[in-house]
Amino acid sequence: MPEQTEHRHILTFNFRQGRNKPRHDEAMARLWPRYGVEWEPEDGEIDPAALFGREAPLVLEIGSGNGEAAAAMADADRDRDLLAVEVYPQGIADLMARAEERGLDNVRVYKGDALPLLWHGIAPGSLDEIRVYFPDPWPKKRHHKRRIIQPAHVATMRGLLRSGGVLHCATDIADYAEQMLEVLTTDEGLENTAGGYAPRPEHRPVTKFERRGTAAGREIFDLVFRRR
Repeated sequence: MPEQTEHRHILTFNFRQGRNKPRHDEAMARLWPRYGVEWEPEDGEIDPAALFGREAPLVLEIGSGNGEAAAAMADADRDRDLLAVEVYPQGIADLMARAEERGLDNVRVYKGDALPLLWHGIAPGSLDEIRVYFPDPWPKKRHHKRRIIQPAHVATMRGLLRSGGVLHCATDIADYAEQMLEVLTTDEGLENTAGGYAPRPEHRPVTKFERRGTAAGREIFDLVFRRR
């Protein structure tokens, strides 16, 4: 278990408090009891079977944003369960509303920092896949230590994957993509499924955020690695 505590570790996200719209407040009040995960580090490891009411492969998405991709992928993959992690209440409300609209029972969402959850809340070897799509890029070099894709965090993620489980990252920031490729390639417990950057898998939908980046001239990089 890492020596950092949730009170001392460096945050990997840049929290910008937005203002909830009435629909966000309504969704949070009505849907959180159905989709929300109440968890604290002292609670120990989450029991996925109790959380979802069944035994199924589990996918973890770190930073689900407004839930556009998360809901679409969960809808197309109902034989697996999705635990989404997000810090912004507006995004959580949107994801829960999308899940309700699609009639999804295989989605749950945790509101908070992903790192304590990785360290304390998930059993080793229990995840089928981890998704880290368009994480905060921390563009200034002095802030690169805050990027979530770095050796220590990747080693933790890899340990939570089953043998053959997938770590799928995506970014539209070229220098972050280079760092991701170097860090993931250096981890001896992971193998690159594409030999370099991967084509966007068909199951990962193109989101509004991604289309905005493409329109601005930014290239999209997917990296798909598998635990040995």
